[in-house]
Amino acid sequence: MTVTIFHNPACGTSRNTLALIRHAGIEPEIVEYLQAPPSTGQIRGLLAEMGLSVRELLREKGTPYAELRLGDAAWTDEQLLGFIQQHPVLMNRPIVRTPLGTRLCRPSEAVLEILPVGPLPPFTKEDGEVVRDSGVRRT
Repeated sequence: MTVTIFHNPACGTSRNTLALIRHAGIEPEIVEYLQAPPSTGQIRGLLAEMGLSVRELLREKGTPYAELRLGDAAWTDEQLLGFIQQHPVLMNRPIVRTPLGTRLCRPSEAVLEILPVGPLPPFTKEDGEVVRDSGVRRT
C-alpha cells in the first residue's frame, strides 16, 4: 500500500496531516514539493484525481499570488501551471494520495476519509485540538 504526501514541513496543517497518517500506522512517501516540485504533468494528474481546477489549487497566503496578480481571470490554466512550476509555494498543501483517492487535506483531518485503515483512536493536533475519527472512508 503506497501513501504519498506532498508536504511542506514549515506548514502546521501539513505536519498534522503527516502525523495523522503515521498515527494510522502508515509511513508515507514524503515529497517535499518546495525542494522537488512535481512536473506540470504530475500536477495535472493530481488535479484530475482530486477533481479540482488549477485555480482551486492555488495558495494565496504567504506566496507571490497577489504580486503576480493571479486572481486575474485572464490567466489560463497553462499559464497558472507555469507559475506553480516557477513558484512551487503557490501549490496548496498538503496533498495526499492513497489507494482510496487523492485529496487536498485542508483541514488536516480530511485525510481520514482516504486512509485505507479502520477507525483510529483520537489524535491530538499540534495546537491541542483533538480529532475523533468517525471511521467513514471513501469506497
